[in-house]
Amino acid sequence: MRKFLKIAVKVIATFVAVVIATLATTTIVNASASRSEASKIKSYGQRVSVDDKNMNVLIQGDGAETVVLLPGFGTAAPALDFTPLIAELAPHYRVVVVEPFGYGLSDTTDKPRTTQNITTEIHTALSKLNISRYALMGHSIAGIYALDYANRYRGELTSFVGIDSSVPTQPGMDEALPIAAMTAAKKLGLTRVAAALAGDPYAGLPYDDDTKEQMKLLSLKNSMSVTYSNEMEHFTSNFMAGRAQSFPRDLPVLEFVQNNNTDVEGWLALHEEQVASVNIGELVQLDATHYLHHTKSKEIAEHFTQFMTSVSEHQE
Repeated sequence: MRKFLKIAVKVIATFVAVVIATLATTTIVNASASRSEASKIKSYGQRVSVDDKNMNVLIQGDGAETVVLLPGFGTAAPALDFTPLIAELAPHYRVVVVEPFGYGLSDTTDKPRTTQNITTEIHTALSKLNISRYALMGHSIAGIYALDYANRYRGELTSFVGIDSSVPTQPGMDEALPIAAMTAAKKLGLTRVAAALAGDPYAGLPYDDDTKEQMKLLSLKNSMSVTYSNEMEHFTSNFMAGRAQSFPRDLPVLEFVQNNNTDVEGWLALHEEQVASVNIGELVQLDATHYLHHTKSKEIAEHFTQFMTSVSEHQE
């Protein structure tokens, strides 16, 4: 029995030593790779000073009407991720992609990621660029921030367009997230290992190799930053606060929705309620993943143009 215990202790000690050595290696490799990758990240867009920090904004197209694009949570490089949609919209509109703090090439910030802080920062960036009349088009969690934005800056918006956008009453947003463990995994280099094992998340999508490489580099850089983590910590409070808000009744609302979302109960019904709450509202179902703009940008751009034409006719 004693001999068995001694062997067991040795096996466990060896296993622990291997784990520690492995984690030490992945940590060192991750730190070294991060320094090397920083020099490979290419600049795009322009920097706008907000709260003494730089927020990155990309502007494409010179149409008479403006569309402002806001990303879903955790999108590593919004201006690159929206490439397919920009390509469809830019020939007809001025397209403005805002990368909030912690996203893309924008700086990080220690300011709490409350909805009000996020929307104030976005509005400040647009104001400094003299952008004062536009359609606000947002993916995923941008739908929560858009509620606050629309109520505070209604006079600037021609419409809100949701790209499978979040709704305050969707279930599951009060669940605790393992943020500390995720942060530790990033520092230990395990996130990098997982990303390598997962393969190319953009395989088969309309992105060239250079764009995919840049999104990969920015994902490794931005994931679990202090700003990223803080936004996660505010999920529950931001969604709860959103329940007290609704889009202004006179704001035209167009919602593009994944037609077969099996992850969120009542996803379609929640969006039907939202478009029904305004005078001019429309819901378009698309057969695609949550990132509708990856594969359905042409449909989104066409429906958007049709919707805005009908809004103009209605208002005449």
